[in-house]
Amino acid sequence: MPKLSVVVPFYNVRTYAPDVLRSLEANARDDFEFLLVDDCSTDGTGDLLERAARTLPGAVLLRHGRNGGLATARNTGLDAARGEYLAFLDGDDWLAPGHLARTLAAIEDLSCDFVRTDHVQCTGRARSVQRVPYGPQSIVADPRTAILPADRATSVDYPYAWAGMYHRRLLDRGVLRFTDGLRTAEDRPWIWRLHREAESFATVGMPGIFYRRGVSTSLTHIGDERQLDFIRAFDQVLAETATDRESDRLMPKAVRTYCAIIAHHFGSIERYEPAVARKLRTMSTAALGRMPQDVLDRVLDSMDLERSTLLRRVRRAHRPLGRRPLGLRTPRGAAA
Repeated sequence: MPKLSVVVPFYNVRTYAPDVLRSLEANARDDFEFLLVDDCSTDGTGDLLERAARTLPGAVLLRHGRNGGLATARNTGLDAARGEYLAFLDGDDWLAPGHLARTLAAIEDLSCDFVRTDHVQCTGRARSVQRVPYGPQSIVADPRTAILPADRATSVDYPYAWAGMYHRRLLDRGVLRFTDGLRTAEDRPWIWRLHREAESFATVGMPGIFYRRGVSTSLTHIGDERQLDFIRAFDQVLAETATDRESDRLMPKAVRTYCAIIAHHFGSIERYEPAVARKLRTMSTAALGRMPQDVLDRVLDSMDLERSTLLRRVRRAHRPLGRRPLGLRTPRGAAA
């Protein structure tokens, strides 16, 4: 059995794949395997992965017959993973040399279900370290304690699957799998389930993952209907939170985060195709109507005036599809 399996989905990232593959080579060990998932690329990425499968130590190439999206591609890698520990990387990001070995040493030393790491955000030439929003470092804790408070950024607002490492027992229990078919926000139900169902975790700093922002092919920069999967993702968060033993405590955080994400999407509504913008308004109104209304009332009362005003208007909107977008803008970003 390999000590570590790293799941790396790729889709039409030929420009960036060489950086990723070089960084994997700089992290390779005899007991590591790299599961390279080609999600039906059409730009030559697959050719690069074929060569990597022959030259990169521990590489295994997995191919999709049709494009399934990031969540499904990660699940394909998880299904093939044999390692005692698991990690993720996206096909347009990269690792510092030796990062995987250092993270593995940390999780083995702490003997917990998972660890979370900081990362370096890369926007053009700019670099900035993004920290896990949880204070104690290298101290094992109950993951539930990192979900609240509702009105501040917490660990469930840092959903990046690649910013950490996970023991195989979580995979065997079904905790690490993603919701098939989700093309955006696939990590939101995942991070909530991880913090509700795992038994132990720690944050370890170590910002050795380089996360590339501003990639033109990323879904975060494409205004088509796939963006609206965030509604299905957060509906799942709310449905699963409602059945939790601490649902009364956790639901305000889930509702507040959902509201913040809706406001964030309205704040950049101009990048959507017109038909998608109309659908965003209609689906957001319906989503607010599905939330527990007493919790929603309290959440809106506690939010800043700009976002709460916007969300109240969306909540009561029953506009014909042809009407123009709501005029209010909200600050970019979706912090609670």
